Amino acid sequence: MVYIPKNPLILVDGSSYLFRAYHSPPHLTNSKGEATGAIYGVVNMLKSLLKQYQPSEMAVVFDAKGPTFRNEMYQEYKAHRPPMPDDLRSQIAPLHLIIEAMGLPLLCISGVEADDVIGTIARQASAAGRHTLISTGDKDMAQLVDEHVTLINTMNNTLLDPISVKEKFGVGPELIIDYLALMGDKVDNIPGLPGVGEKTAAALLQGLGSIEHIYQQLDQVATLTFRGAKNMAAKLAEHKAQLALSYQLATIKCDVELPYQLTDLQIRPTDKQQLSELYRQCEFKRWLAEILSDSDTNTAGTSQQLENATTTHTATEHTADEPVRQVIDRSQYQTVLNEQQFTALLQEINQAELTAFDTETTSLDYMQAELVGLSFATAAGKAWYLPLAHDYLGAPAQLDRQWALAQLQPWLEDNNKAKVGQNLKYDQSVLARYQLTLRGIRFDTMLESYVLNSVAGRHDMDSLALKYLGHNTISFTDLAGKGAKQLTFNQIELAQAAEYAAEDADVTLQLHQTLWPQLQQSRELVKVFTEIELPLVNILSTIERHGVLIDSNLLAKQSEQLTARIKELEHLAYDAAGKEFNLASPKQLQEILFEQMKLPVLKKTPSGTPSTAEEVLAELALEYDFPKLITEHRGLSKLRSTYTDKLPKMVNPATGRVHTSYHQAVAATGRLSSTEPNLQNIPIRTEEGRRIRQAFIAPAGKCILAIDYSQIELRIMAHLSQDKALLDAFANGLDVHRATAAEVFAISLDEVTSEQRRRAKAVNFGLIYGMSAFGLAKQLGIARHEAQHYVDRYFERFPGVLDYMERTRKQAHDQGYVETLFGRRLYLPDINARNMGRQKGAERAAINAPMQGTAADIIKLAMIKVAAWLEQQDNNAVQMIMQVHDELVFEVAEQEVERVAAELKTLLASAASLDVPLLAEAGYGKNWDEAH
Repeated sequence: MVYIPKNPLILVDGSSYLFRAYHSPPHLTNSKGEATGAIYGVVNMLKSLLKQYQPSEMAVVFDAKGPTFRNEMYQEYKAHRPPMPDDLRSQIAPLHLIIEAMGLPLLCISGVEADDVIGTIARQASAAGRHTLISTGDKDMAQLVDEHVTLINTMNNTLLDPISVKEKFGVGPELIIDYLALMGDKVDNIPGLPGVGEKTAAALLQGLGSIEHIYQQLDQVATLTFRGAKNMAAKLAEHKAQLALSYQLATIKCDVELPYQLTDLQIRPTDKQQLSELYRQCEFKRWLAEILSDSDTNTAGTSQQLENATTTHTATEHTADEPVRQVIDRSQYQTVLNEQQFTALLQEINQAELTAFDTETTSLDYMQAELVGLSFATAAGKAWYLPLAHDYLGAPAQLDRQWALAQLQPWLEDNNKAKVGQNLKYDQSVLARYQLTLRGIRFDTMLESYVLNSVAGRHDMDSLALKYLGHNTISFTDLAGKGAKQLTFNQIELAQAAEYAAEDADVTLQLHQTLWPQLQQSRELVKVFTEIELPLVNILSTIERHGVLIDSNLLAKQSEQLTARIKELEHLAYDAAGKEFNLASPKQLQEILFEQMKLPVLKKTPSGTPSTAEEVLAELALEYDFPKLITEHRGLSKLRSTYTDKLPKMVNPATGRVHTSYHQAVAATGRLSSTEPNLQNIPIRTEEGRRIRQAFIAPAGKCILAIDYSQIELRIMAHLSQDKALLDAFANGLDVHRATAAEVFAISLDEVTSEQRRRAKAVNFGLIYGMSAFGLAKQLGIARHEAQHYVDRYFERFPGVLDYMERTRKQAHDQGYVETLFGRRLYLPDINARNMGRQKGAERAAINAPMQGTAADIIKLAMIKVAAWLEQQDNNAVQMIMQVHDELVFEVAEQEVERVAAELKTLLASAASLDVPLLAEAGYGKNWDEAH
């Protein structure tokens, strides 16, 4: 084991780590599309070193710009290296600023390399008896190792002292230069000795000593036992001058004239203000939170921040690209414990133009959450907490919950009392359990952030506070703990709970004051927020609370059937592999697929091992039986664990139904998503998936009615592209896939075969998702040239589609985002990335996003129309119970189903005005599968 004395001098090879971090995941970018992955990797390594060794002296050394003495010695030195990628070059300046803000000395010396600076300092430190730890991934540095110098590779946390250098390379530190000279270096263009690699170099040096000693006894080279030893002496004689040059190039210069002393390498105090600003720009949220939590949270940081702070902001004081500097001052928060204080609070919120409102509860499950307290804020720093149910031992007396809610009911239910919150759908659902209807919802900061930029990060309050206010909120886990012993909010001591809850309301109000002016800079985004997203809050809350009815007995039978098939697949897989193994183990699968069966490696993991990801197995399954077994096994196992086993356990005992949670601020394109359970991912194209839908049933006397849009994204494509052939096909009510086939294959509609229609359908949907001819060929199982012919022919017959795609790509590159028909912006951080793979992926997303996003907007507008219509209907006759992509699902009284279906089809068809007709199709039955 390598021993490191306490408080070593640490020298970091910054240039080495910069390149290694750039080529390693995660390949991060911030919301502006600026690359930050290399910065993250280097800073993460520095933080790790500081935490592990707690040094008092440290330096981070980078190569300076321009040539070095080695270029003068040998013009071809490093001549073959490609130029530094632009998205790496752009990270150097901010990285240097971060390192300096961390208080770490940063060194760049012209005319030499970072290795030479490190070598010089290390030798000076050794002479002074100071132990040095060199952090590098460069094997050349092994020549510096001695009793006072150790290497550490933080990428794999390995240490090298003199003994381990010899174990690793076969020679000690004193022969590393000889070792490197013999091998040469293709990357640095050091010539070395032709045909000599690691084993031969080590064998030469182990057998005869240094290069100098080897040349003194060339006649002994042939006696060595390595392969090629008999001809090696002649090769050494022929390339003696080249080897001498290689030795000089591989030698680290340890006598560089430095403009500082060892004592100048003291670590300075961190500049927290500068570092927090740099972390904010890079969007390193966890590190930003750490910096802010180290500050005095009651005063929100340094005195300079206090001097610059303001409590209100106008649209001219910031832009979407600049986080607003604010102070969260908790000193004025009030806890309401008596009727006099409550009356004052009631008067305040009744007179306020806008009040931030939040609930504190016992659970995140809106169907089970008990109300513990309410918080309010009417101005920055002016917030109240009204505790109603803290019941820990010794808790102070609080106002009666039923009485307080009765007094608040007029304000809560007054549509003219404007309210703002963070994810108010949850608060609305919780209050509904107390027979209260939350009205007057004017703003929701989660949705404001989401509409402003859906891909800029997470939209939870803590993340938004950090990003837009530079404030690290009180963490719930700091109050309540984690895991099985975590307290519920009613068990938290009141003083702590009050500060936490009041801060929630205060931060929410200040977030709104920051976000809303930014939204107002775009009329279209304001309309998306006010006319699409905000009206859905109440609608989704109603749908969620109604829930869906399931047949638990049917699901139990399906679980048994799935289990039997899963076991059958396991035995088939064992037979194919010739042994039993764990089908869920990627490592064991790797061995069988790629080592035993020799299947082609299509993709590798970040660690370099062959990938067994779902898409890889799906592609292999097109040609090989074994991966097909694994794919089916995984799919059925997921259905069983996610649905047939889990759904019956999720039935709410009070309602007898399953209640999902719909999320408005997750999918980048504007689509809704759902969790616990996820109703969006039940497969419809497989028999097993359809059988699960059979378990979603109607109550007695009712039917399940499902209505969905027909080919909505293709219709949107026709509208956006204005392609005449597509517009005509939809206007004339043609089967668009058959019409496409007729155009692509140059035949009449009557001549189109089912196979030709299938291929045309693949082309239609493939183009929507940016699929290449290569992808189309794989999907259809045809030659690439044949697929390319289909694509070319398609664009010849539908030139408007090609024009739309080119326009959209250009728009995306020019402005960094594309838009839906209704003005929702879909930002593409990688659209101008230097990495062509990421850029091409962003281009595909740019083409698809306006269609998928517009489809999402249309179904939301349809839900709003339907909800308004439902208010005029008998609530017992029809309820909206689910939304799944382009489909709405209802429970409808049997005697009303025909009338309701006709009405709803008309409503959905009129949700938006396109240049082609919107077509909604309806079906009904006793369960969801029958209806769809």
